[in-house]
Amino acid sequence: MLLTIDVGNTHTVLGLFDGEDIVEHWRISTDARRTADELAVLLQGLMGMHPLLGDELGDGIDGIAICATVPSVLHELREVTRRYYGDVPAVLVEPGVKTGVPILMDNPKEVGADRIINAVAAVELYGGPAIVVDFGTATTFDAVSARGEYVGGVIAPGIEISVEALGVRGAQLRKIEVARPRSVIGKNTVEAMQSGIIYGFAGQVDGVVNRVARELSEDPDDVTVIATGGLAPMVLGESSVIDEHEPWLTLIGLRLVYERNVSRM
Repeated sequence: MLLTIDVGNTHTVLGLFDGEDIVEHWRISTDARRTADELAVLLQGLMGMHPLLGDELGDGIDGIAICATVPSVLHELREVTRRYYGDVPAVLVEPGVKTGVPILMDNPKEVGADRIINAVAAVELYGGPAIVVDFGTATTFDAVSARGEYVGGVIAPGIEISVEALGVRGAQLRKIEVARPRSVIGKNTVEAMQSGIIYGFAGQVDGVVNRVARELSEDPDDVTVIATGGLAPMVLGESSVIDEHEPWLTLIGLRLVYERNVSRM
């Protein structure tokens, strides 16, 4: 079994692979204050519920692949792999790790590991050219060329950030549940805010993707648009440009990077 861990700014997603198949997954909050020992206990509690794994931490785990956008959590997870999974091959995505995707950026080290991992999975699953739209703390748009190169992207405030900003800065507004309203024209303040979030972000996605596709390919229709991230389902039905929805894109990318690096360890 391969354990994959994708640490985002808000949530951490874990996936358990049996070969190429993801057989279990979990989503927990990302807490930069958690120590390695606390993370180990959390992992033991989650994986102890799976029938294919043993009661002891590490039983049944043959490999680990990790990417993190929060440096302090990456540091603690590195300690987890050393102390609790010492005999298990572990790949932590950082500079020097082989991904198979050239990064055509002014400073490749600035690109978030999760964005590169998404590009790896997009090339493997769909080929290029492609655009990955990841609905997380930020909404990111990552462009992959026809030759499988990461050529750049766009970063916009995410859905939850926008909802929180409205609640904090609007004198008569408040935090709301992100849900599809009854109609585009809201009949109350909550529905009006929900409409602005859902349809506003759908319009943003369509506009940004169309512009990126025109720069990425002479024929924008050849560009495959892949949506991922925990909040993607909120926009899928309203966007006209998304071709594929792959909720485990980052975990799949981690599996691929693990396979490309484990033989070098």
